Amino acid sequence: MQRFIDSLDEDVPPETLSTPLRALWWAGKPDWHQAHDQVDTATGLDEAWVHAHLHRREGDLGNAGYWYRRAQRPVATTSLDEEWHEIAEYLLGRERAAAKGRDV
Repeated sequence: MQRFIDSLDEDVPPETLSTPLRALWWAGKPDWHQAHDQVDTATGLDEAWVHAHLHRREGDLGNAGYWYRRAQRPVATTSLDEEWHEIAEYLLGRERAAAKGRDV
């Protein structure tokens, strides 16, 4: 997680990031439009969760609610920063687990 946060000091996201993590990276810059572009046409549950977070960050709670439903997640009640960290930790954990599976 700390490497992900430290990478926000760079001008572009690490090439190895998945689409939802790239969107979170841009949100962490903060560059809402660049973040939204990453997930705007994506269809997966993880992308939908990030999409929900972005619309919540934007203040469009109706649209955020739609994306939380698409992500099969409850509407977040934590702060935006807490939710950003929660999503990042979850996605990074999934990527670590997938990488370990490939190494075996």
